[in-house]
Amino acid sequence: MGKAFGAVAGVGAIGSLVAMKKTWDPLPSVKAAGFTTLDMSIYEENVLVTEKWRGKPIFVMKKTEAMVAKATESQKARDIVISGSHYMIAIGLCTHLGCIPAYNAAEEGFACACHGGQFDWSGEVTKVPPPRGFDIPPFKIDGNMLVLGEAGPEYTKMKETGITL
Repeated sequence: MGKAFGAVAGVGAIGSLVAMKKTWDPLPSVKAAGFTTLDMSIYEENVLVTEKWRGKPIFVMKKTEAMVAKATESQKARDIVISGSHYMIAIGLCTHLGCIPAYNAAEEGFACACHGGQFDWSGEVTKVPPPRGFDIPPFKIDGNMLVLGEAGPEYTKMKETGITL
């Protein structure tokens, strides 16, 4: 009788541990939200597309040849180059208080309605109060694809040089 009770208690303990581990694991939807893969061949020049990554808006814009030609060194440092095309990829939140700025394609810039902050087409601040340019999310380039949420060598270099946090 004692051995039977011990066996039943052991099976129950193992079942309880398995159930507890399942509650600690993240849900599949949370795991999937960690990475977002973007096919960079679908974006048009000077057209802002807002993607979503981890619940945040991600601004994606393919730059025109004129934008690339007139870019300063600091603007070029923020570029993500994939298959010869230059892109502005940024978390679409104002670095002042987290509002979502609007893009004006004619003026090639962003304006934040909350406190009047402005950003250029590369994501740099052109009018304060934002303390810095748009933050760039961790990314990895995989051929013509961009994987958000994984820090590749290009992102690591941007982070080390202080272009993004």
